[in-house]
Amino acid sequence: MRVRGSKLVSRALADEGVKFTFGIPGTHNIELYDAIEEEPDVEAVLVTSEVAGAFMGDGVSRSSDQTGVLNVVPGAGVTHSMSGIAEAYMDNVPLVVLACGIRQDTGAAFQLHDIDQLAVLRPVTKEATRIATAAEIYPTIRRAFQIARQAPSGPVAVEIPADFMMLTQDVPDPVWEPDPVLERTADRDLVERAARLLGEAKRPAIYVGAGAVDGRHELITLAEQLGAPVVTTFQGKGVFPESHPLWLWSGIGRTTPPFVRTVMERCDCLLAVGCRFGEVATGSYGMETPETLIHVDIDPEVLGRNLPTTLAVAADAGDFLRRLTTLIEGKRPFDGLAREIAEGHEKVGRNWRKSASRNRVTPYAFFSSLQRHCGDDAIYTTDSGNGTFLAAEHLRLNHPRCFLGPIDFSCMGYSVPASIGAAFANPDRDVVTLAGDGAFLMTGLEALTAATYGAAPLICVLRDGKHGLIAEFQKIPLNRQTCSVLPDFSLQSLAEAVGCRYFRVISDSELDSVLPSALELVRKRTPVILEVAIDYSDKTYFSRGVVTTQFWRYPWRERLRMLARALLRRMGG
Repeated sequence: MRVRGSKLVSRALADEGVKFTFGIPGTHNIELYDAIEEEPDVEAVLVTSEVAGAFMGDGVSRSSDQTGVLNVVPGAGVTHSMSGIAEAYMDNVPLVVLACGIRQDTGAAFQLHDIDQLAVLRPVTKEATRIATAAEIYPTIRRAFQIARQAPSGPVAVEIPADFMMLTQDVPDPVWEPDPVLERTADRDLVERAARLLGEAKRPAIYVGAGAVDGRHELITLAEQLGAPVVTTFQGKGVFPESHPLWLWSGIGRTTPPFVRTVMERCDCLLAVGCRFGEVATGSYGMETPETLIHVDIDPEVLGRNLPTTLAVAADAGDFLRRLTTLIEGKRPFDGLAREIAEGHEKVGRNWRKSASRNRVTPYAFFSSLQRHCGDDAIYTTDSGNGTFLAAEHLRLNHPRCFLGPIDFSCMGYSVPASIGAAFANPDRDVVTLAGDGAFLMTGLEALTAATYGAAPLICVLRDGKHGLIAEFQKIPLNRQTCSVLPDFSLQSLAEAVGCRYFRVISDSELDSVLPSALELVRKRTPVILEVAIDYSDKTYFSRGVVTTQFWRYPWRERLRMLARALLRRMGG
């Protein structure tokens, strides 16, 4: 059949069940946008920046069973989007990048946007490939989705030269056969050994990352069988229900409250499932391992990389957990542990409540009110900085895919566009953005995209007039804040300019009256920007723990120098 390559791309997207693509058209891919326009079930969403388009695709993937799609022009479109692609890569998020290429049929040098895109993309993708013939277009794109989703998941880029997009060519009818999927089932001997180690342990514990989402029901069974406390990574929030009496905390080590450290210090065997012990997950590598560590992950490359491992198991988490639960005999009582955990949470809550501010909004009051007024399955997106750590400590989530944050790449500007992507993919759920004011300034203009398409999150701007986390890190050892104070600006004017409604809360007492009004509009597809005069005076457990861990890692001479400098500056006012 004779067909333009752009039609093959749009057909591949439609057959894959793609509902949205995110990007900005250019001269090289106008035929693709024209072809997508003719697909009734695929919508090309116009964004204000390509990096935000990548974050939107990321938000689609993290919050649903769909795979996000980024559609960019050559050169600058690719480079603009790189931070968003890298975030998906570092956090193992499936994303398909349709990177249009320059024309290959002219032989001309120095074409517009001409760079080696594959060389740029390969370090931050699972695979980056260039289409060589028109017949490759359809099967290559279908295969890209399969590779992106296959664990460990991540971005896949397909470069399609512009001449294939625009020129009519003879190609066979498009067909595609999925590649055989490599199943990483748990080795029987390793599962049996894990069961023995856990059975022999007096105080086992479980550490859960996002990679364990397919085994969440087995996790509950296993925790109750072992009478074991469960800790989650930030990305793993909600994989184990946080209303369960055995849920301990999000995080581990010095970055947690005292009661969490007390419980975990007794642990003699830790089962870690679907996590890789990165810097954030270990509180800047301040985590101490128990006598026995069982590490289970589908990616063999992460096993034993940062922590000494007793037993390493490269396997699908769900398969491993299903096999493991059948081998655990009996059920240990955990009433005493559950009471200890409940009392610990209550003490933390009392301390938070004591810190209530009269002139600003305290995090405890804000997040408590937010969860009361949002549905149980609300989706929260956070950003690089205090917002992520506050949300991780205060939100209590019972479902996976409800907590979306830039964790291992920690790219600022994630939260607003990711929440818009999540709103596209989940139109019947509350989606809440938790953005610091510095992060909002990076990609907040995407609120215009939300207003244009009716993808309506509640955009909460946690405003303190600073790059709050950096200012906090500067203040503790340096006693001053350098280049971290933001210029003032009118958030209300910006909201009105891009077609959003605006609300503001400056005290705890206003929350329960303002939030219902804001959420009522959001549920009618009107995006809302809510300015929250947040009180950051109480440091998160995470930030305090990281500072402490990093400080004690310095040589003693450097520690003395830092202490002396801070003391002198405090004495000098």
